[in-house]
Amino acid sequence: MILTQEQEMIRDSLRDFAQERLAPFAGEWDRNHTFPADALRELGELGALGMVVPEQWGGAGMDYMSLVLVIEEIAAG
Repeated sequence: MILTQEQEMIRDSLRDFAQERLAPFAGEWDRNHTFPADALRELGELGALGMVVPEQWGGAGMDYMSLVLVIEEIAAG
């Protein structure tokens, strides 16, 4: 698969975040059926929420491949 530089940057950024901020706690969150608001807030700050929503409506206006890359990295974490 050939990614654009922007897509690679998004993937790498979310991979780092997931490995540092999600993976160490994922087992505990699964056992407790929780996902902390702080982690969700951080995902929003990284631009992982509203990625494909047009900019005119407050989103990032990005492509679906970028969204797929973000979802993959979050799931891996």
